Order: sequence, then C-alpha cells, then structure tokens
Amino acid sequence: MGLEAFKAEVERRLGWSLAPARPFTFTSNIDTFGWTKGHDGLHNFTMFIENGRVEDEPGKEFKTGLREIAQHHKGKFRLTANQHLILADVAEADLPLMKELLAKHKLDNVAFSGLRLSSSACVAFPTCGLAMAESERYLPVLVSKVEQICEENGLRHDSIVMRMTGCPNGCARPWVAEIAFVGKAPGSYLMLLGGGYYGQRLNKIYRESVTEPEILEILGPMIKRYALERHDGERFGDFVIRAGYISATKSGKEFYDGLGGEGEHRVIA
Repeated sequence: MGLEAFKAEVERRLGWSLAPARPFTFTSNIDTFGWTKGHDGLHNFTMFIENGRVEDEPGKEFKTGLREIAQHHKGKFRLTANQHLILADVAEADLPLMKELLAKHKLDNVAFSGLRLSSSACVAFPTCGLAMAESERYLPVLVSKVEQICEENGLRHDSIVMRMTGCPNGCARPWVAEIAFVGKAPGSYLMLLGGGYYGQRLNKIYRESVTEPEILEILGPMIKRYALERHDGERFGDFVIRAGYISATKSGKEFYDGLGGEGEHRVIA
C-alpha cells in the first residue's frame, strides 16, 4: 500500500490532515521513580517492582501492601512498560495516608542502584514452557554481583540497561539493551553488548555462551574502563562501541556483522 497511500486513507477517515512530523529525542529509558505531580494537580508515585513480580515474601509483603492501598486509593493503578507500578491520581488530601501505607509495606523504597533500576527480566523458569535458562529468578542475583563492580568504580547511581530472557523470544527486550543475556541452557547465556541506552539501536552478540564466572570476568575490566575513560554523558552501550569491544548495529541487516567482538576482543571466528 505504501506509507503515503496509508496516510492519505487515514486522513480521509479522520476528516482532517495530520500535521507534519516533528523531530523528537528520548531522554530516558527508565521510569521516573518516586513522587511526581501532574498538570492536573494530582500526585503519582512510581514504585520499583523488581521484574514486575508482586508477591509476599519475608521483608517484602508487596501483595498484602497493594491490597491495603487499593482499599483506600481513590485514583488508579498504572502499569509501566518496564514492569513497574504507578499509584496514580492521588489527591492532596489523600497524600499523607498513601505515603503512610507505602512506607508501612516498604513500597516507598526506590533507593536502588542505577543498574538495578534499569534492569528487567522475563518470567522464564518455572512458569514459561519456552525457557531454556533462568531469568526472573536469577537476574537479581547477577545484578547484585555486577552492582558490586559498579560501586567499586563509583558508578552506583549510573544507569546501565541490563536485561535477561530465558529464550530468544525476547520478552524483556534484550535485543536493544546495553548489556543483555539470552538463555541457551541452564546456567548458559548468549551475551550481547552495544545496544542504545534509549532503545534506539540493536545490540550485537559478544559471546555465544557465557556462565556467571565468565560474565563477571568480562564485565569487571570493561566497567572499570568505562568509569575511567568515558566521555561526559557517554552511555555504556556507546562506550563499548567507541572502545572497540563491539561494532555498532546501525540496521537489522548488520546484526551478524562483526559478532563476537572487534579486534583484540574478538573470540568468534
């Protein structure tokens, strides 16, 4: 049909013409956690729900907490594309009670590392029959270990997008993450680097199969170099390309070009 013909048909059905396309830029790839106030004067709180899992466990009774909040909340709950939850449309008069309930159930805690706030995983084992490796249950463990590397290099608050899935279907959008792991077998993952921080660029295969010790061995020196050599405002996904670890995937056709690293970092023939 073609874009112009499609646009013309849409405009015909609308009864008016669409305005010319305007340039835009993405300024973030993570949710705005904590309290914000809308133009309507209502308050909204974005809470961190790791990998979207609402459940009760020792020290984190999120399911019980959300149930109690729902019994008093007069506004809405909204899901985010990053698997988190927004307590939306809170009136000024209801703000003290909502803050009290959030604190009571520890749902007000958003003081996590930039890496953890930027991470996401699919469900994988034991729920998904397509999974070939752990994802939701394992990524928080891996994040804790990579977090330590980040903190040792002064990067605790720096946002690095890390994602993991249990299979290639990519339900956590690993193919556009700065660091990604796609399950191949229990404990074994495809490792990808170089995705655009804002989701604007595909990443590329860096290692065909890695285990946790190999992941940490690879990321340790890489993150240290990033901390020491990055340009102002340079994102991790851009740095690994500039530093020569991996080549950029500028279009889908280039996904397999230069896979396995570049130069001294290349290991796949």
